[in-house]
Amino acid sequence: MTEQETNSTNHASGTDLEGQIERITYVNEETGYTVAKLRVSGYSEPVTIVGNLIAPAPGEMLKLRGAWQTHPKFGKQFIVATHQTIVPATVAGIRKYLGSGLIKGIGPVMASRIVKTFGERTLRVIDESIDELHKVEGIGQKRIEMIEKAWKDQKEIRDVMVFLQGHGVSPAYATKIFRRYGWESISVVSKNPYRLATEIFGIGFRTADKIAQELGFTKDAAPRAEAGVIYVLNDLSEEGHVYYPYEPLIDKAMEILGVEKEIIVQAIGAIAFEGRIVIEDLNQDLEKFQPNQKAVYLKPLHVSETGVALHLRRLITSPKSTRRIDAEKAVQWVQGKIRLSLAAKQIEAVKTASQEKVMVITGGPGTGKTTIINALIRIYRELGARILLAAPTGRASKRMSEATGYPARTIHRMLEFNPQKMGFQRDQDHPLEVDVLILDETSMIDTTLMYHLLKALPSHATLIMVGDVNQLPSVGAGNVLKDVILSGRAPVVELKDIFRQAGASRIVVNAHRINAGLMPEVSAKKARLEDFYFIEQDEPEEALGTVMELVCERIPKRFGLDPFDQIQVLAPMHKGLLGTESLNMKLQEALNPSSRELSRGVRTVRVNDKVMQVRNNYEKEVFNGDIGKITSIDLESQEVVVAYEGIPVRYEASELDEIVLAYAISVHKSQGSEYPAVVIPVLPQHYLLLQRNLIYTAVTRARRLVVVVGSKKALATGIRNDRIMRRHTHLSERLKYL
Repeated sequence: MTEQETNSTNHASGTDLEGQIERITYVNEETGYTVAKLRVSGYSEPVTIVGNLIAPAPGEMLKLRGAWQTHPKFGKQFIVATHQTIVPATVAGIRKYLGSGLIKGIGPVMASRIVKTFGERTLRVIDESIDELHKVEGIGQKRIEMIEKAWKDQKEIRDVMVFLQGHGVSPAYATKIFRRYGWESISVVSKNPYRLATEIFGIGFRTADKIAQELGFTKDAAPRAEAGVIYVLNDLSEEGHVYYPYEPLIDKAMEILGVEKEIIVQAIGAIAFEGRIVIEDLNQDLEKFQPNQKAVYLKPLHVSETGVALHLRRLITSPKSTRRIDAEKAVQWVQGKIRLSLAAKQIEAVKTASQEKVMVITGGPGTGKTTIINALIRIYRELGARILLAAPTGRASKRMSEATGYPARTIHRMLEFNPQKMGFQRDQDHPLEVDVLILDETSMIDTTLMYHLLKALPSHATLIMVGDVNQLPSVGAGNVLKDVILSGRAPVVELKDIFRQAGASRIVVNAHRINAGLMPEVSAKKARLEDFYFIEQDEPEEALGTVMELVCERIPKRFGLDPFDQIQVLAPMHKGLLGTESLNMKLQEALNPSSRELSRGVRTVRVNDKVMQVRNNYEKEVFNGDIGKITSIDLESQEVVVAYEGIPVRYEASELDEIVLAYAISVHKSQGSEYPAVVIPVLPQHYLLLQRNLIYTAVTRARRLVVVVGSKKALATGIRNDRIMRRHTHLSERLKYL
């Protein structure tokens, strides 16, 4: 039997350990993540403990529950699940505890004097009759007051932690709660634990609901119903809905919360009264009036959608800052400059953009969108106009710069996001200095980002929106490009003809075939290299094996492409054998099996892993969908560094839920990106999400090579399915009636 097994008590739910902190090796002030040495009675050497502790200090006595594990570099460690502070029992322990710096006003020398005076009574004296400290040499009234305050603060921190952990809150979440609410933590959590779901990242409704149940909140409590409605609306916004219809929202909330309709109705009324949601009547025609034909919005989304409509109207109805020109002459002039003859639709686009304030140019790959952008840049530069080019993602803006030779930025950088102020510096009070703004990949721009962008555009500016309306809509809520087109308020030029050079690419030709509802053409010739392949595999296990072989061996060998940086697997779903989660674990093991690694729960990341950011983090200036590579892992501090486009970004242990492996990503997350090669598994198990615009978007992400792996039946089913999942938005109607 080992020394640890002798001196710790084992339980089914974990192992108990008790001892005194001898040394703090590392502590993260924000998260409480701590590596420390614990002196345990009977052990010859201090034990290494790792976990989330609040305000740990040398000399502190802890009672821990957790589990032992052997770290490949640091050896045996005790992983802390829960902890509580206990009072040191010995004079030596008390002296070390007080002399650790834990209590402001008491250092090692003063601690020795106090303990010499009061012995084992020391802590009781400080807690109950602190004026007795006058008996100790060198302690005056001012120092007593300082000690009293510091002691009270430490006591309150521990009271909060005991309370939170006593009600099922993990140490990591308890630390976040204390950082957010401080001494108010117990009061906030006791009165309304559902606040945690909206105010603390990582604590969703379900976690808050568990805490609430521990605190005795009933199923039909008003705060629960109100938080539940907000949770459902947030969930629906992540599916792309800007609003949700009143009656279906009630049904969804009833199903999730398991309560009666009346409770949900009252909750909706209460949070609408507080201004957290907005309810809008959708009846336009009194003769066709329907009761409860209402839209329910989260307040920020209502502000964004109405703002997009108002600012677009402002732009459309204001005069241009650039002088009027002869469009015919401009077209002739620019064709000479770019040494190309423009097609009829391209000429129409150039003429419209030179005359209108707001317009849309839409078309698939190979239809000449970039040529039009280049022509417009030439014309407007000749007029002396201030031109800005922007796109929603770093990769899209980089491609735009490379294709035009003109600097392009992400929308966030253009609007000068300030992490300290958590807002954009460019707005209606500090507008962009621009006469012409050309936006690329506009289908990716969600309602909220478009609102912030339009706010910052001066009324005299010309706005040219370029994108492919047949791609998947934005990851965030809304369908802005499609809604602007449907409204009829801005002229639209749709490009359909494939140019000769692009027509030589089977990727381009098949993308247009898929968009037209036709199966892709695949050459039967095996001798020469093609750019579009379909490998038929009807069984998931065989398809998985083929995907692995393609990424790890066949494509690198035949096409000379790097499996890390140049091959991207795009999957329709997250779950299942051929979902992103399963594929990432398999590909990580095959491509990056033995690097320095860090495990958090069931997830493991390694140096050189390809990872993706999954939420907007404005402080770090990394955004949902950004892909990078892990360059270093500090096992002691549990910090990870990811390089995005060569720029290092540091993640603390508590922030690792913001990144996921990215050897395989969802088609949605691939928007705005281009990869030399994409591998796309398409099988019947994906049927819930198989639709034409998803397959079309996946294919159009590839520059040199597309390989589809799966069943012909599943591919045909997806291509036939042009019933795009409806997103509830009201933007096109708002624009029509402005």
